[in-house]
Amino acid sequence: MSTQPSPGANALLHRALQHVEDWEQSWGAFDKHPSLGVDPDRLDNVFDEYLERLEGNYPFHHPHYAGQMLKPPHPVACAAYAAAQRINPNNHALDGGPPTSQMETEVVADLAAMLGLPDTALGHLTGGGTVANLEALWVARELRPDQAVAVAENAHYTHGRMSDVLDTEVVPVSADARGRMDLDSLERALEQNGIGTVVLTAGTTGLGVVDPIDEAIPLCEAHGTRVHVDAAYGGFFRLLTEDAAPEIEGFPAERFRAIEDADSVAIDPHKHGLQPYGCGCILFRDPAVGRLYQHDSPYTYFTSDDLHLGEISLECSRPGAAAGALWCTLKALPLAPDDGLGPILTACVQAARTWTEAVEATDALRVVAPPETDIVSYVPATTESSLSAVHEASQALFDTAMNDPDDPIFTSVYQLSADALTSLHPSLTADRDEAAVLRSVLMKPGHETYAESLVERLSTLAMESV
Repeated sequence: MSTQPSPGANALLHRALQHVEDWEQSWGAFDKHPSLGVDPDRLDNVFDEYLERLEGNYPFHHPHYAGQMLKPPHPVACAAYAAAQRINPNNHALDGGPPTSQMETEVVADLAAMLGLPDTALGHLTGGGTVANLEALWVARELRPDQAVAVAENAHYTHGRMSDVLDTEVVPVSADARGRMDLDSLERALEQNGIGTVVLTAGTTGLGVVDPIDEAIPLCEAHGTRVHVDAAYGGFFRLLTEDAAPEIEGFPAERFRAIEDADSVAIDPHKHGLQPYGCGCILFRDPAVGRLYQHDSPYTYFTSDDLHLGEISLECSRPGAAAGALWCTLKALPLAPDDGLGPILTACVQAARTWTEAVEATDALRVVAPPETDIVSYVPATTESSLSAVHEASQALFDTAMNDPDDPIFTSVYQLSADALTSLHPSLTADRDEAAVLRSVLMKPGHETYAESLVERLSTLAMESV
């Protein structure tokens, strides 16, 4: 499929806002209340200060930023969000946002299909992965009130925090050196504890690895245990398991495919779905769990007998703009392995392979573990073989690269346990409990082009610091 250059972000935004303004005027002019006015000089001063302060951000949009999980939203999403935000629909009830509520229903169905869930799956958008996972754990508690939740020790910390909120017991499960759930430890937990639900992770926020979902789900089924997959970070990579997707070395396709057998899945469109923050999603295989949300409201659900999104959500007011932006984005960039979003995801995963190959080609850096998704871990080569030396060298290179006045590169650091590091690199001496390693999150497709040159620059800085 050939493509033409798309309009710039400013042109899309102008078109979107102009259309909404015309729509507003079609309802008839009216006098704005004088209390809404702002003194022009004060407004100029406020905006001057505001815009200047925004310049204090790191350049999240630039390939030189390969630090945390920060991905700029697509211009299509920004323009669509701004247009709906001007109207400010509320997707809690149908009368609060009829068009965006319908859009939400459609994009939730699209996400469920991408993940392999049945077309009867129940779901809705959320404020992010934290709320999506909270709802999954809440449903788990309601379905199995006297049973615990098993979570791998390298799973996102939100599961522990939300379990505290829900007063639900958490049983920790050991992880291997790469950070993936250990199946032997899981089996022992299932045999020795009253486990109602197991949380598996499709893309950890540390090293981007994927739990052995394909092996863990049958194990859970044998013990009559439910499975929730936290695919907040990596869920969109399931697109790359389809036949039309390219084969990528080290990509755990079989584990992503197995998401289709989960009882619930959390996914974050504000990560690899190119959306602004405030867009997560929770999906349930069994639509009957909707009964758990049942509640009565004396003033919200009156325009239609159809299901209102607020009737299947723990959140009340939710931005219709988030649904509108996601709907528009997925129409412009479809959920397909070889079109739309697929090539973007492929470029990110390939960038991690290019980055890894470039690190392996240097004498100044060492790969900690090969990537599974789009996150790479590495350390400076040190003359000493202690964890302390690795820790200090990693921290020093992180600081030097970020603060370089001429050519800064933004990475991040990640603390790995002594057991994990010495298992991955037996030559290291464990003289401390954990050590920092460098971590690059290659979420932008442009990283595929820049990976080699960025590693070359990091290598130069590492050698200069020796």
